[in-house]
Amino acid sequence: MDDRLRRAPIGVLDVSPDGTVTGVNEVARSLIGVSDDALGAPLAEVVPRSVEDSLLIAFEGDSVTDTSFEEYYPDLERWLDVSVVPGDDGVAVYVQDVTERRRHEQSLGRLRQERKRTAVIEDVLSELLANLVGAVSREEIAETVCRELGDTDLYEFAWVGERDIGSDELVIHAVAGETGETFAAIRDALADDTATTPEERAVETGRLRTAQPLADDAHVPESVQLAGFADGVQSALAIPLSYGTNVHGVVGVYASGTAAFSDRERTSFETLGDVAGFAITAARNRNLLLSDTVAELTFEVGDSSVLSRLSRALDSTVRLDGSVPLGDDALLCFVSVEGADADAVAAAADDIDGIGDVRAISGSDSGSTVELSVLGSTPLLAVSSLGGTVRRATFERGTGQLVVELPPDGDVRRIADTVSRDYDLEFVAKAERERSVTTAREFRDALDDRLTDRQRTVLRTAYLADYFESPRGSTAEEVAASLDIAGSTLLHHLRAGQRKLLDAYLDESAGAD
Repeated sequence: MDDRLRRAPIGVLDVSPDGTVTGVNEVARSLIGVSDDALGAPLAEVVPRSVEDSLLIAFEGDSVTDTSFEEYYPDLERWLDVSVVPGDDGVAVYVQDVTERRRHEQSLGRLRQERKRTAVIEDVLSELLANLVGAVSREEIAETVCRELGDTDLYEFAWVGERDIGSDELVIHAVAGETGETFAAIRDALADDTATTPEERAVETGRLRTAQPLADDAHVPESVQLAGFADGVQSALAIPLSYGTNVHGVVGVYASGTAAFSDRERTSFETLGDVAGFAITAARNRNLLLSDTVAELTFEVGDSSVLSRLSRALDSTVRLDGSVPLGDDALLCFVSVEGADADAVAAAADDIDGIGDVRAISGSDSGSTVELSVLGSTPLLAVSSLGGTVRRATFERGTGQLVVELPPDGDVRRIADTVSRDYDLEFVAKAERERSVTTAREFRDALDDRLTDRQRTVLRTAYLADYFESPRGSTAEEVAASLDIAGSTLLHHLRAGQRKLLDAYLDESAGAD
């Protein structure tokens, strides 16, 4: 090897036509790990094997092939650009390390593919979310989710399940796609007390669960792993259908790739779970709103309820006048307390976990009305998220009674069992009550369609806080502080809500005339 090739910035090997190495420069020694005794050895013993073995193939036959290629060398963990150039005195093999460039190109390729896939997924989810808005029942919501996800080329299949009545077991409501043997294995695992599927874990925790690759996840039942391997299903995603603290059910999505669900996809699916959970709650509330009859359930409340403990601490009767949800785990409660002033209520509440701020609304010799912030999951929040309405709630000296309205065609038994199981409640009675369709109800329905969620919350809070009374039980600043918003924001929403109320009232009057 002449000095020019010896000092070349790329790897160079001199090889005889029969494949014997006759010279190696320092760059080649470094790139392919050539030892000092390489000279005189066959090329196949000097250069590690590549995936395609193109270098060795070039030396096969009666003459050496003039060729260039890029290949991956597993033993070196490198991509090499190799050129084979036959000459009069032998063959020169030129070698360059192109690993960084190839990795960069692969990264760009993956990003482009992921971006393209994400765009398709977002289109599917957008269409799905739009369809969920118009769904009017749990069954329609389940079928919509399965159809939009299971019938695409992105995923193998999807299924939707809900908690069974009186237990944590999942009941399958809908399925779509190429289920193969995998879904049958999932169905069997749901009935097996010794196995726990990703979907059951998602319902239990209320959080998204991912298993990819499916065969490497210890939390996936072995029967599901084996069936997935046979069907070519290698990734699973379990999406809880949640609204507030309540988990209605779960969506299971299965795909063929070993890493089918990226971080961005999982974020989109979390949104899907929230919207579907809201749609289920809205469907239940819509059924209650439009029903001419209602199912009235009565529960006895134990001493674990914060309002039960408050009534025991005061040795008095506490009645719930109304409540306003403040997010997923907080409730603003307006209560009347017999025979106790606001200071006594505040002092008693200081010793009760789960009660935050206490503020006086009004007071007299017979008792007081106060505003309480109740923190954490409560049966009052749970009833609302399950599509019910609290009609009455009374607590006396450590116990209480809760009366709830539900649509008669709804899952009354399921809701009763869920509330009783999750909270310290005992179901004691059920009755059906006729509800006449009145002009006042029609007026409320029409107004409810016009108000935004924020306007509705502000108006209800101000009303329950006696903001509209004379003299006022609460100032604008106090109501704003209860909602954790600025006073100017409160007044803006109040004025907007009052204008819509007056518009609805005048429209009704005009129609009557």
